[in-house]
Amino acid sequence: MRHVAALAGVGIKTVSRVMNDEPGVSEATRQRVLGASQQLNYQLDMAAGSLRRAGRQTLSIGLLLPSVANPFSSEIHRAMEDALAARGIAVFAASLDDDAEREKALVTAFLGRRVDGLVLTPIAKSQAYVIPEHSRDLPIVFIDREPVGIEADAVVTDNAVGAARAAAHLIAHGHTRIAYMGDRADIQTARERRRGFVEELGRAGIPTSAVPVREGLHDEESARLATLELLRAEDPPTAIFSSQNLVTFGVMRALKELGLNKRVALVGFDDFTLADMMEPGVTVIAQHPERIGKLAAERLLARIDGDQSAPETYVVPSELIVRGSGEIRPTE
Repeated sequence: MRHVAALAGVGIKTVSRVMNDEPGVSEATRQRVLGASQQLNYQLDMAAGSLRRAGRQTLSIGLLLPSVANPFSSEIHRAMEDALAARGIAVFAASLDDDAEREKALVTAFLGRRVDGLVLTPIAKSQAYVIPEHSRDLPIVFIDREPVGIEADAVVTDNAVGAARAAAHLIAHGHTRIAYMGDRADIQTARERRRGFVEELGRAGIPTSAVPVREGLHDEESARLATLELLRAEDPPTAIFSSQNLVTFGVMRALKELGLNKRVALVGFDDFTLADMMEPGVTVIAQHPERIGKLAAERLLARIDGDQSAPETYVVPSELIVRGSGEIRPTE
C-alpha cells in the first residue's frame, strides 16, 4: 500500500479509501490510485482489512453442499454467487458428501476463516454444535433440508408434495405397480419423498405393502443395478418413480439396457439438462435450485444486516414437467 501511495502521489489513507470503495476521494485521485495499484499488481488483503472493517466482516460466506459436482448443488451455488456479488461477498463452497463428520469438520474450517455467514445442507443428526456460534450472531441459513437441534432460517422444496404429485400422475395414467427408487433413508429429503409417494398410493387404494421399494441408492450405478433387478423379476413394475437426479440417471440406463424405455413409465425428482432430448423426454418433478439459492442469499444478507425476526422455513414449490416418459401407459 505504501508503494501504491508513493507511485500515485497520495497518502496511505487515501489508498485505503479507494481500495475499500469509501467516499471522500475525487474521481481523478481514485483513477490515479487504481492505475498505480494495477501497475504494481497490488490487491487488497481482505483478511487484514476485516480487522478494521465494521463488524470485522471478511466479505465471505461458507456454502456447504452435498456435492458441488451434482447439477442441483451447482445451480444453487451459482444463484448465490450472483445474488451476493453485488455486495462484494465471495462464496466459498465445499462438498459434504453427505458425511456427518465431514459436515462438522467443514463448518469448523469455515469458522476458522471467520466467514460472515454459513449456508448449510445438513446431514448430521443434529446441528446443535453450531449453537455457540449462532448465538454470537453468526448468520446461518439451511437449504434443502431443515436443521435439527437449532432454530434458524431454512429454504426447502415441498418434497412430500412433489413426490405425491409424481405418484398421482402415474396413477392417472393407469399404473398400479409403481416402484420407488430412493436415496439413503437417513437423508431428510429422501424420507419426505418416500412419505409423499406412499401416502398418495394409499389415498388411491393401492396396497402400499406391495409397492417395490429400493433405497440406499446414492449414485447412478447402484440405481442402475437395483432397476435391472426389479425389471427382471417375475412381476416387474410398469412404472418407476426415482427420487433424485442421480438415481434417475441409473434408472434411465437400466431401461435403455433392457429396451424398456418406451414401455415402462418414469417420473424423476429433479430436472436436468437435456431431459427433453431423451427418447422419450423425461417427465420430472422439477425443483428450482436457482430460487432456493437466491432466497437463501437474501435471507443471509438480511441476517448480516441485523434482521432479528424469528427464524422461518421458506418452501419453494416444485413443478411437474410433462415430457413423455411419465405418460406411458401400462401394456397389460
